[in-house]
Amino acid sequence: MDTITNDTKQKILATAEALIYQNGIHATGMDLLVKTSGVARKSIYRHFENKDQVAAEALSARDVRWLDWFRHECEKADSAEARILRMFTVLKGWFESEDYRGCAFINTAGEVGNPDDPIRRIARHHKQKLLDYTLELAGQLGIEQPAALARQLLVLMEGAITVSRVMGDYDAADTARDVAQVLLKQARR
Repeated sequence: MDTITNDTKQKILATAEALIYQNGIHATGMDLLVKTSGVARKSIYRHFENKDQVAAEALSARDVRWLDWFRHECEKADSAEARILRMFTVLKGWFESEDYRGCAFINTAGEVGNPDDPIRRIARHHKQKLLDYTLELAGQLGIEQPAALARQLLVLMEGAITVSRVMGDYDAADTARDVAQVLLKQARR
């Protein structure tokens, strides 16, 4: 793929991702994608079979980028326990960002009823990768049941994300962090 073709595809994906995150999948039609990206409909169809493929590839790209960002921010702490607690600090910073609209994967999965739809599979894969990272950190603590702790921490993160978006309560990350501290203390017993 030549550079111009790749640049066009990346522009389409970046625009689609932003529109989907802002408006949802159903509200992001091809007309809006054409208008916002400035890429002709014919060019879009050269790269993608349909809107569903555009949405799936845009969300897959967001998955990689968001998890890389999240992991990088969490790794600034100097121990596994500190990284676990930092997850909630990082989330709160994200909640307070100007363009925050909740979790793109929770949002889009909620728009799709079929659990085998590519969008739902991408969302499930994203959450599994977040759980895997959490399990990696919990495994470094030397506790008896790192998998159980990792699942509990994932529920806390997802709950904080949902409460922050639905209720506008960005302090949900602080509350979740407080509960995570209790769970960490219990896990070390």
